[in-house]
Amino acid sequence: MIDAARSVEVLLAGQLCSGAYVACPRLEQYRYCWFRDGSFVADALREAGEVASADRFFDWCARVILDRPEGPWDARYRLDGSADASDWPKLQLDGLGLFLGALRRRGGSSRWEEAAACVRRYLDTHWGEPCFDWWEEREGVHAVTLWCVGNGLGSEEIRREALARADDRLDASLLFVGTPAIVERVERGLLSPGGGVHRHPDDEYYGGGEWLLLTALLGLAYAEQGRGEDARRCLAWVDAHANAAGELPEQSQDHLLRPDRYRPWVERWGEPPVPLLWSHALHLRLCHAVGDA
Repeated sequence: MIDAARSVEVLLAGQLCSGAYVACPRLEQYRYCWFRDGSFVADALREAGEVASADRFFDWCARVILDRPEGPWDARYRLDGSADASDWPKLQLDGLGLFLGALRRRGGSSRWEEAAACVRRYLDTHWGEPCFDWWEEREGVHAVTLWCVGNGLGSEEIRREALARADDRLDASLLFVGTPAIVERVERGLLSPGGGVHRHPDDEYYGGGEWLLLTALLGLAYAEQGRGEDARRCLAWVDAHANAAGELPEQSQDHLLRPDRYRPWVERWGEPPVPLLWSHALHLRLCHAVGDA
């Protein structure tokens, strides 16, 4: 079991002196800082009162952005802010929108305004162009990416376009949009018998397990709809999947969509990532939403 205070501890421990949040300290492929993951972490910590930590992350983002003020920017960078030279999918606009949204909710300071203005100018021009999805698997124009960008820019036009595309593909990232219709589709198609949420029907990454952050997102959508008991059930499921050290993994292997694909991923990359800071960020937000923080 795990409580909100433990998630705060794990998130703070995952921040480097540069201000970057490492996605997962124990998996080589995740020892980077993403705009997307980091923005979720900063937002959750700001909500928990750890504003100074969030501000250090925004400082890190601003340095990365102003190093290339015209854009484009990569989805992830090395922890010191230098570019990642690997062939990891680079162009992911959702993280930039999430950065702008987290900054707006932070409020009260103009010290990141120059960097934010650079991002707004870029997204104003490129928001409708193809990029990689949250999962860095598919290139195209994705509903949840548009939602993140629309929220960041405060654009109803882009949010309407996101909603118009929400039926294109069943994907649990759409829980971030969180309309009742989307929640119902995820419940029907991606909610496992054990109570966790799969990413999408074709998932084979580490066997296609249930993702803790997605289960927390479902809980947040329930809380928004006034379904308090359902939200608490999601929180209990996430809590139950912490390890003995109170660390949350990326996903659970209780109900794999493709069990035959689990060992090949372990042989390729090692054991699944734990702790995943993104999991802890959504756990912390759900704790606040149901009053357990």
